[in-house]
Amino acid sequence: MIKEWRRRRAVQRVKPGDGRALKRFRWWQLPFRALFCLRLTSDDGRHTVYAVDVRHWQNHSSDNLKAHLYRDGRQHAMSKLPAAFPIPGGTVEVRMSAFGIKRCHYVTDKGAEYQLVPDPHSAEGRRARLEREHPALSRAIGLLSLCVLVAALAILIPQIAEQLTKSENIAQHTGTFTSPVGLPKWGNIALGFATVAASTERALRLRYSWLLDGGAG
Repeated sequence: MIKEWRRRRAVQRVKPGDGRALKRFRWWQLPFRALFCLRLTSDDGRHTVYAVDVRHWQNHSSDNLKAHLYRDGRQHAMSKLPAAFPIPGGTVEVRMSAFGIKRCHYVTDKGAEYQLVPDPHSAEGRRARLEREHPALSRAIGLLSLCVLVAALAILIPQIAEQLTKSENIAQHTGTFTSPVGLPKWGNIALGFATVAASTERALRLRYSWLLDGGAG
């Protein structure tokens, strides 16, 4: 019920587009643009190509962050994120995390879900090509990202517990706790960079966990 309410609320934010043409993806847009495509075939055999364009790192902290929906190369609609664009047969849902796109799916009226295909020139498209052409390397990178986030979480939780129990009001009820792992300042900084890199790599594959990636953010 909550999920359906959020979807209806997102649909209400959708505004019509101005018909502008979709610009091709440029290499220098890799850090701050995501572009996904969806090709649908109607009952009469006609093909329609939808594209979702999001410029994120440019204004990630801004309330103006939007997703733009293009139909056959022309801007059809726009919405603040998270977005839910109604199209024939279902809805295109777009959401972001602190590290990139975490959801860009076509959800049919019957409940089936299909991830949109990333533009081959985008960062997500290049990561998808690595997965197709070098599956073993791709799995190794994905496993490394997961291990980094799990390790960071295992180090972070005891450190938070130690800081909390330093308070006299808490310590008198629970006692004090000392983290078994104490990293120097440079170690915490390096761990921070590693977690950002790991979560960014996962975002390129549209992988997201509120515990792992949300905690890293």
